[in-house]
Amino acid sequence: MRDTEMSDDLATRVVDSLKRSSGGGDDHRAAHAKGFCLEGTFRATPAARDLTRAKQFSGEPIPVSVRFSNGSGSLAAPDYHVDGRGMAVKFRLPDGTASDIVSLTQKTFFVRTPEEFLEFVSAREPDPATGRPDPARIGDFLSAHPEGQAAIGEVLFSEPPAGYTRCEYHGLHAFKWTGEDGSERYVRYHWLPEDGVATLSREEAKERGRDYLRAELAGRLERGPAAFTLELQVAGEGDDSADPTQEWPADRERVTAGRLELTRIAADQEEGCERLVFDPLRLTDGIEGSADQILNFRPRAYDVSIRRRLKLG
Repeated sequence: MRDTEMSDDLATRVVDSLKRSSGGGDDHRAAHAKGFCLEGTFRATPAARDLTRAKQFSGEPIPVSVRFSNGSGSLAAPDYHVDGRGMAVKFRLPDGTASDIVSLTQKTFFVRTPEEFLEFVSAREPDPATGRPDPARIGDFLSAHPEGQAAIGEVLFSEPPAGYTRCEYHGLHAFKWTGEDGSERYVRYHWLPEDGVATLSREEAKERGRDYLRAELAGRLERGPAAFTLELQVAGEGDDSADPTQEWPADRERVTAGRLELTRIAADQEEGCERLVFDPLRLTDGIEGSADQILNFRPRAYDVSIRRRLKLG
């Protein structure tokens, strides 16, 4: 079997396992199923323009679509459940193309390879005898993959957010930025909320209801735009650009790269959101991916999922 066929087969198995874990169907995303999109504008800083020739960092206002989501593959999962949260940004460029940044509330990922990710999601599938995941299988996975314990712990011990715009979101992968002068560096993305980070107790979140996060954000936008600062973390000597399970040291150079302003919830949540694919490897000249195996696998898994959603076979 050729490498592409093996990769496509692995992507299918991962999506199937995610569906079994959540009990979800093919009419929605295999993960981060419950979410909604907003519209807004991004404007880069001069500091970002000095580091990359990519069009979205030109300094001109760039229209964006932003999808906030819960990590679960179930549309029925309440917002107050223990879960990671996602923020996916699609930059709509002047030439009609697009480029995406995908980020999560956790700072690192669970595994390094697609094969390990299949192990991870398979370990979380419900036991047919109990209808619940088997703690022993999950424990065995963690023992075999200690590098994933930080990410899993960050999710398990998280508290419900006060709102989607009250979270920090982190790009788990590194990207190579190339400037007009040919200079190169690897960076990771961090979205920092201008409203500040705030969480709720589980009891407070339950009182707000199963779907409180969308209602909260709609109310927040009635008071004016909500905004995030995009901050780059620049790799230093010895930092691994291909391992999403490892944080880079906290003292690495940080660069303020731009400001994202959200102004409204998208009117058409089907065409303007659920049919969109946010792919971290949808890039423009001046930004390249890394050798990160999870990063390079993601488009294949997304392709399996979107083809099922759109019933393309």
